[in-house]
Amino acid sequence: MQKLLSSAIYTICLILLSLAYINDTKDFLSGFAPFSQYEETKPLPPQKITAKSLGVTSSADEPSKMYSRAYCLIDADSNRVLVSKEADTRLPMASTTKIMTCIVTLENGNPDDIVTASKYAASMPDVQLGLKEGEKFRLGDLLYSLMLESHNDTAVAIAEHIGGSVEGFAELMNLKAEEIGLKDTHFVTPNGLDSDGHYTTAYELCCIGAYAVQNEQFMDIVQTPSHQFSNCDNTRTYSVNNKDAFLTSYNGALGIKTGFTGNAGYCFCGAARRNNVTLVSSVLACGWPPNKGYKWSDTRKLMDYGFKAFTQAGISVGTPLPGIKVTGGKEASVPVKRTEAGSFTMLMSKDDIVTVSYELPEKLDAPVRSGDITGYVKYFVNDVLYISVPVMVSKTVEKTDSRYFADILLKMFFGKFQSAG
Repeated sequence: MQKLLSSAIYTICLILLSLAYINDTKDFLSGFAPFSQYEETKPLPPQKITAKSLGVTSSADEPSKMYSRAYCLIDADSNRVLVSKEADTRLPMASTTKIMTCIVTLENGNPDDIVTASKYAASMPDVQLGLKEGEKFRLGDLLYSLMLESHNDTAVAIAEHIGGSVEGFAELMNLKAEEIGLKDTHFVTPNGLDSDGHYTTAYELCCIGAYAVQNEQFMDIVQTPSHQFSNCDNTRTYSVNNKDAFLTSYNGALGIKTGFTGNAGYCFCGAARRNNVTLVSSVLACGWPPNKGYKWSDTRKLMDYGFKAFTQAGISVGTPLPGIKVTGGKEASVPVKRTEAGSFTMLMSKDDIVTVSYELPEKLDAPVRSGDITGYVKYFVNDVLYISVPVMVSKTVEKTDSRYFADILLKMFFGKFQSAG
């Protein structure tokens, strides 16, 4: 049966091809694939857009005389690196770990949960709230203890409540890191005390910070000057105060979190916003006692550079996308479109160059379905990928079959018959 069907289709094709040499028949068939003449479009060449052409004139010298072993500054909206040093080096990050601890807790717990302190949690070294084994607290209150004063015993109590154990909570932290797209970050503890296999990079710490500032509950906590609470038995009352000096000393500062251990040195992940631009910075191994202020100095230099050297510029989506040839389909070509229409804004400095690259196939084999991803429009800033916009098919094209060719024959002959009458 299959052979008979194939033979029939082949015969029909031969008939149509022979008829195609008759002028009027040829004109008729030109309205149907595969007899229509589709002029293949040439690949779109890359486009270059200079900051100057967009009116961008901002610039600044990169920070100098920095104390940090590793540092990074990113645009929080895109995670684009604006300036960095050893930003991909794996290093301990001390209590900046607690940014992830807080995020995982907010996304997996309820502020009204009751947390019972274990003997292990109560045994954590300074800095500590002073939990006692069996003592109960509201989870929402403990998050202020965690983020404002960086209490290590609180971090473990929270971890055991959310994850069942420190190990279980660390697994949740690592899953969240993977979800965010981090490849050089690994958590072992919820508090950041020195531990083998517990590390991040200056860049990925910025990415964690950029994710965190999108969470309103997180921001409410880290921007709170002080918080008072009691244990559930009302036998003890606590007051915790925000230790983030950056928050109150820098114009537009949003917070976020300090850290220190013997191995990590002084660390800080900070965020600031001005004129709808949000920057996130990180400094790792930024001095040891007594140089506690180095982290604030380095952070201010990074933020000053970011706000001075870059301004927002509008980028157009550019050239309209051509249709793509379809082989073996009921139509000769198919239209395509970007999944994200319109323009977007990005931070640019005066010497930046944006290159728009089109990665589209020369042809598609039928069938193709509306919504299929078939290529990408990629935007590079100074040869570094900024964003990749998928291109999708915007119309379904079915594969040709015997019924399709039979229908063409019927239309052709009936059309001739009616013209002759």
